[in-house]
Amino acid sequence: MLDLKKIEAAINQISAEKKIDKNKLVEIIEQAIKTAYKKDYASKDTNVEVVLDLPNNSIEITVEKEVVDVVENPYTQIALKDLGDAASWFSIWDMVEIDVTDEILENEEWFGRIASQAARQVIIQKIQESEKEKIYNLFKDKVWDIVNLKIELVEKNKILLDYNGNTIVLPKSEQVAKDKYVPGQRIYVYVWKVEEDTLTWPKVTLTRKDKNFVIKLFEINCPELEEGTVEVVRIVRNPGFKTKIIVGSEYEEIDPAGSLIGPKWIRVKAVVDELFGEKVDIINYTDDIKELIKKSLSPAQVMDVKIDEENRHATCYVLEEEKLKALWKWWANVWLASELTWYKITIISPEIN
Repeated sequence: MLDLKKIEAAINQISAEKKIDKNKLVEIIEQAIKTAYKKDYASKDTNVEVVLDLPNNSIEITVEKEVVDVVENPYTQIALKDLGDAASWFSIWDMVEIDVTDEILENEEWFGRIASQAARQVIIQKIQESEKEKIYNLFKDKVWDIVNLKIELVEKNKILLDYNGNTIVLPKSEQVAKDKYVPGQRIYVYVWKVEEDTLTWPKVTLTRKDKNFVIKLFEINCPELEEGTVEVVRIVRNPGFKTKIIVGSEYEEIDPAGSLIGPKWIRVKAVVDELFGEKVDIINYTDDIKELIKKSLSPAQVMDVKIDEENRHATCYVLEEEKLKALWKWWANVWLASELTWYKITIISPEIN
């Protein structure tokens, strides 16, 4: 006789390790038995029902068949005469449930094969689906916010993160190349997308590349930003290299950039440390576009700016010794300044007699 206690012990172990409801696991095993029965004893059209009652150490497996005069499909039909003493209870075209439990339990070798093959595959698949669903429920209310997670494992193409005992992946595509990830370290990640798709199952996308990730880091370090007395007017980012932010406030007594920088640079330092040294330029908003463009090219000192409003083009004059600062690596600084101000910027070093 099949020992259902072993199945119950396996369910208890998986439930404890994977934090999955025991009833869910019972449903998974019932489905596995259905799948295997159809494959080895019946057909895909057979309607099989399985009830696994672990508290009472019992299992019931039934097959629903249609009562007919002449059987054309033995997997879905049964002849009225084959019902024996029960034939008087049914009529042609009635549906009858045939108990096949004893037939299955007598074949312990077959049942064992289910446990080691078909059931195992279905269990693994269903566990993955359950874990994805659980991760979705954990993150569905955190979209466009940041969470602090512990690094479990660093692999070649992904980082495994722990969230309250649950594992979630930060893929290579959403990591910043210059960042250094170490097991046991805690990092912030931005919850970029939380999708519920019936085809691919629930999906949570975490990232450290998005520019809004930087805003959220400032929000937890700058109360004025979270309260709304200081706001981000515009932000651009080259992940791992530099972020430029324009900030403003309706309150004249508040210095928006100073709020983000903090006393003795403590607030901006906390953000830069989390970004593994990525440079952050913080600029106060001004209606004076020339002044705004000058500030956007920080840390370079700009002598003068000439504006072509029609073509949204700015020609910026800097000394030769400041030109490298204005351009920076691979023209990254001037490109970010252009993106920030919405002006195409040309850097010129004037000849000085």
